Amino acid sequence: MPTSDPISIEFPTRRRGQLSPPDEYAELRARPGLVKSALPNGSTVWLVTRHEDVRTVLTDPRISASPTHPGFPTIGRNGTVPHPDQIPGWFVAYDPPDHTRFRKALIPEFTVRRVGELRPAVQRIVDGRIDAMLAGGTTADLVAAFALPVPSLIICELLGVPRTDRELFESRTQVLVTFTSTDDERDAAAQDLLLYINKLIAMKQRFPGRDLTSRLLRAGVLTPKEISGVALLLLIAGHETTANNIALGVVMLLLNRQWINAPGVVEEVLRYLSVADRVALRVAVEDVEIGGQLIRAGEGIVPLGASANHDEGTFGHAEQFDPSRSARHHVAFGYGVHQCLGQNLVRIEMDTVFGTLFRRIPTLELDQAVEDLPFKYDGVLFGLHALPVRW
Repeated sequence: MPTSDPISIEFPTRRRGQLSPPDEYAELRARPGLVKSALPNGSTVWLVTRHEDVRTVLTDPRISASPTHPGFPTIGRNGTVPHPDQIPGWFVAYDPPDHTRFRKALIPEFTVRRVGELRPAVQRIVDGRIDAMLAGGTTADLVAAFALPVPSLIICELLGVPRTDRELFESRTQVLVTFTSTDDERDAAAQDLLLYINKLIAMKQRFPGRDLTSRLLRAGVLTPKEISGVALLLLIAGHETTANNIALGVVMLLLNRQWINAPGVVEEVLRYLSVADRVALRVAVEDVEIGGQLIRAGEGIVPLGASANHDEGTFGHAEQFDPSRSARHHVAFGYGVHQCLGQNLVRIEMDTVFGTLFRRIPTLELDQAVEDLPFKYDGVLFGLHALPVRW
């Protein structure tokens, strides 16, 4: 079996040309076996870079998503996966059968049919934010005025959260997903969110509505504490990740206007940008061979989604942004039993956003050079802190 001496690679690794994955990823894919890398905290992990190997890691039952196992990796302060005792219901950190119980309870909420019922609300929210932008003049910060509010309002509608409370969710979530936040800041933000969600659940128990929170309470499969953790997870995953895809996707399309109306633009934006590059942290619970490399029980594993989605062996001319390709087999939503439950909703949001924004503001353009944009190099998720545009 191939062996690999530990190498040093910076985490988070900066992207080349701002939008593309780091140059190092192509070099790592070219190496035999896997690569062992030292993390800032001194621990070592196996980096998994090829598409086939990443999908294998995400489906092999000998590899766990639970931070309760020794050797589970930590990438920066805020790259830590919550322990089940800290946030019951943070089910992406569970393995079957515990994970299966949560997934079964939530799958009916995110079917193509159920999510399709939200399309009119998504369209209304998108149009409303564009109306506000147009009323404000001929320039805007697209992140603050559009990319953040749209998914935030949608997830608030889904959970039954009053729109007036949106700012609390956005500000606290930013703290949670920023590497430079201190442990105290992160703990305080999480507690603020959980306190609010617990109050929301108590209100829904007394006055149920036609929202996901009320339906989960009525079903009785999950406890109120578990629903609180689920709501927190959906909130963070449902608005922060989508907001980054929207902002960066607009940049990609402004740089490649010929593709604005292409049918495959959403899948290619998801593949090319891969904003959730390093979120699927894993640890081996048994000895397992991946890509010809033996990984011992207790060794941490970091599947690199952006690298997998730019694997030339799977996506020809992967460095090119090309919505005409078939990109549906990307791993931007993960793979296997932990694949993102909300992917159907994300697709509807992005499809509505791109289709509506460029139709209603056809003269939209960047108001700052791409190389000068404030990219999120300090976060768990890649994105933009701001996006100045004009029309």
